[in-house]
Amino acid sequence: MSAEATNPATPAPATPGTHRRKSRARIDLRRLGRAALLGPATRDRLPDAIGHVAEAHRAHHPDADLEPLRRAYLLAESSHRGQMRKSGEPYITHPLAVTLILAELGAETTTLTASLLHDTVEDTDVTLDQVREQFGEEVRYLVDGVTKLEKVDYGAAAEPETFRKMLVATGSDVRVMSIKLADRLHNMRTLGVMRPEKQARIAKVTRDVLIPLAERLGVQALKTELEDLVFAILHPEEYEHTRELIVESAAHGDDPLAGMAEQVRTVLREADIQAEVLIRPRHFVSVHRISRKRGRLRGADFGRLLVLVNEDADCYGVLGELHTCMTPVVSEFKDFIAVPKFNLYQSLHTAVAREDGEIAEVLIRTHQMHKVAEAGVIALGNPYAPAPDDPSDGERVDPTRPGWLSRLLTWQEAAPDTDTFWSTLREDLAQDREITVFRPDGGALGLPEGASCVDAAYAQYGEDAHACIGARVNGRLATLGTVLQDGDTVQLLMGQDPASEPSREWLEHAHTPAARIAIQRRLAVHPAPGDPSGGTSAPGAARHGAEAAADGAGAHTSAPDTAARPTAPPSRPPAPPARPMADAPGARAANAVVDLPGASVRLAGCCTPVPPDEVTGFAVRGGAVTVHRVECAGAARMKSTGRPEIGVRWGDTTDCRVTLVAESFGRPHLLADLTEAIALEGVAIVSATVEPPSQQRVRHTYTLQLPDAAHLPALMRAMRNVPGVYDVSRAHNAAAAAR
Repeated sequence: MSAEATNPATPAPATPGTHRRKSRARIDLRRLGRAALLGPATRDRLPDAIGHVAEAHRAHHPDADLEPLRRAYLLAESSHRGQMRKSGEPYITHPLAVTLILAELGAETTTLTASLLHDTVEDTDVTLDQVREQFGEEVRYLVDGVTKLEKVDYGAAAEPETFRKMLVATGSDVRVMSIKLADRLHNMRTLGVMRPEKQARIAKVTRDVLIPLAERLGVQALKTELEDLVFAILHPEEYEHTRELIVESAAHGDDPLAGMAEQVRTVLREADIQAEVLIRPRHFVSVHRISRKRGRLRGADFGRLLVLVNEDADCYGVLGELHTCMTPVVSEFKDFIAVPKFNLYQSLHTAVAREDGEIAEVLIRTHQMHKVAEAGVIALGNPYAPAPDDPSDGERVDPTRPGWLSRLLTWQEAAPDTDTFWSTLREDLAQDREITVFRPDGGALGLPEGASCVDAAYAQYGEDAHACIGARVNGRLATLGTVLQDGDTVQLLMGQDPASEPSREWLEHAHTPAARIAIQRRLAVHPAPGDPSGGTSAPGAARHGAEAAADGAGAHTSAPDTAARPTAPPSRPPAPPARPMADAPGARAANAVVDLPGASVRLAGCCTPVPPDEVTGFAVRGGAVTVHRVECAGAARMKSTGRPEIGVRWGDTTDCRVTLVAESFGRPHLLADLTEAIALEGVAIVSATVEPPSQQRVRHTYTLQLPDAAHLPALMRAMRNVPGVYDVSRAHNAAAAAR
């Protein structure tokens, strides 16, 4: 049924759905419902009323058994007999319409059977036990899931709780949500009989919750029509203007898309690629968005070309031919086949231009991709049916459930109240793009676009993420507030203290509901002394960082056993660390030999070279020669100024002096553990500097005397193995060490 046939508020010429489907006109369900009440329904004959449902179902499932549909219709019709909708139609027209919507999208028989019965348990005397006896446990499960959503009264308090229940039901079976979406679509089509204020209230909830859910489930066919119906109700003037633009464009005889479609067919025919090229008109909201983006619309802006092929490889073949034979708009290319969207969508997007400047957007996909793009999870059939060799014994496992849905179900359980749930749900659903980040072990995390390391921590560890003290992103240290990009590799660094707590500042970086709700709950339960907001003012890791700074901030020692421990970290800005002793006058020059007789040798503190580094030298004041690693930035600067190089080689001795920088997260006794690890390796500490903590991080700079340069890798590994230390590196330059 078209929106215009049953919704007087919607202008008749602007049928949103007419630009999408051309294979089968929508039927008059008012007439159909009355015919169902009067027509014959013998035991063995399929009732005329569900003939269109059966036809649509067989188009997708040629071998489907229609007997369950016949019995479900007879039960629904007899149960709802005498009930009427507010529009004056027999009530049976509603479950029939909902079922037809799902049948056209390719839903399997069990879903259609449950759809016919979805209101019987709630509105009639039919019980769930009767449904189980006649149709089996699977249908009973779906009907029960829809029934638990209850009738929505669209009150301010009822709506959030209703959709909360809807999410719980969806988590058990995504087909419950499919039925709910089709149910809402039919209700929106027939919304014209209600008062304008009630139409607006229902349309807003549809816009804020159900349309984003349809998008995330990949059911584009439902989503686009819902968008147009909501658009007509909430923005009637803009809707009318858009309708006039579409009517005006259709009135022109020459459609530039038709000519470009024929040109594409010719290109693909000459390339011997079997493909179906279709013109796909934009729906109303899409035209409205394009007009706001581009201003004056051209003929090709009212639609896109859709190229359907048989194999994945053919998609790229089509792309290559189009980009070779036509002028591509490179900025418009997107590959959603190699990297599918979070809602299962796969397609190649591109745009090509012809000689007159007309540009057409082109979608390239296989027939199966197109089916999934239109119907999303509905096209997957029954994701819960065990395979013949599945040992789960009927246990409900949904391998197709999107990651965002699992996260949604997790945080809705933790939401403290309905208002928090409702506001968080709307915010989460507004995030229509998802990224994938990878763990070092090869696992993946699905997160909404804009998520930070805080979100990744709670996605991976749940409540245990309270102890997270930092992260590495693509191998480099990153703060917990770092925003992640699609494809990043994230290693989360966990503290050793189980009493660690999140900081209130984490809420500024938390982008996902799961992270925000977990942090808020923890802060409410474990307030810090003196925090008027009831939460901690700093994480446990930060407190431990202060203690670590007290262990040795600003201390410059000549041996580990003389390390000073001030009672509090200094309040002044951190001072730069001491220059490595290897660069001080009179310091031992290890075993470097320079090709300049009589010159004294100093190892440069900017790169602290040790055997067997490849080195070079430069003469400085006082007749000394400084030795640098050849890749040192300081050496490059000297070369750029024209200073001549002096040959340097390592002598026969193996002992050397080196400066190492240890990066760590603060915790008590970290300095003692590090110096102990160094001592156990038989290395002498010439000097040590520990900076005050910054953003939970502490930097230690050690100048060490090694008995053997070959022992350096083992020493660095031993230091990295100290809990809390996330990196040990050679000192590169004083500026880097002081940051």
